[in-house]
Amino acid sequence: MTDLLVPVITMTALGLVFSLGLVFAYKKLAVQVNPRVEKINAVLPQANCGACGFAGCQAFAEAIAAGKAKPESCPVGGADAVSKIAVILGIQAGEVVKKVARLHCRGTHQAAPKRSQYFGLQTCFAAHIMGGDKLCTYGCLGLVDCVRACPFDAMTMGEDGLPIIFEDKCTACGKCVEACPRNLIELHRLEQNILVFCRSKDRPQASRKACQNACIACNICARACPEAIIMKDNLAVITDHKKIPPEKIPEIERCPTGAIGRLKKTNEG
Repeated sequence: MTDLLVPVITMTALGLVFSLGLVFAYKKLAVQVNPRVEKINAVLPQANCGACGFAGCQAFAEAIAAGKAKPESCPVGGADAVSKIAVILGIQAGEVVKKVARLHCRGTHQAAPKRSQYFGLQTCFAAHIMGGDKLCTYGCLGLVDCVRACPFDAMTMGEDGLPIIFEDKCTACGKCVEACPRNLIELHRLEQNILVFCRSKDRPQASRKACQNACIACNICARACPEAIIMKDNLAVITDHKKIPPEKIPEIERCPTGAIGRLKKTNEG
């Protein structure tokens, strides 16, 4: 009987010692969590999209609480989240500028003829490496990398071979921007309504042959509004959208190929 009691008492004593050690270690080594972090994180959209520049909403909340990030850096949460975070921090909410993704290409199936048939991996990234299948080497490849990258169902592929962006659902997270290997998608202020829908830097004759809607460097837009539009590398470039007066827009839209003009906004419903 004594032989059985000794190991039982020994194990019990060791268990008690280890338990006390764990309790001491927990209290001594416990990481103090800023209570504001959890409150801020609860306000964030939990999209974990990385648009704020951090690994996820939790990391962003920690950065805000530490003063290393601004609440308005989250494009997904919008003004509502910024206002709530400002209350938690006891600060004045910063201005939230609504932005949306915009496509800089009008190379539809009809407008941009193909030079070959592509049978490779069905992604824009792979097709871009191989040169694509269109005559225009600057235009949209139409293999929906941007659509797949959008975590908010704000994009779909149109029947004309170009992605459609639903601006009412777009959060400007930037995932589609990163996904496009030809840099055809940019984030713009919602009120910005004049865009250059082309990225081709080929000479006018080659550009027009590759796409009916390409910029042909005719200079009509630049002459109409020289204070805001210039020609660079055979392509119209808007240097300052705010300097385009409304009365100049009709002149700018005289573009013979429609490579620059007002955007027809698309909403889901």
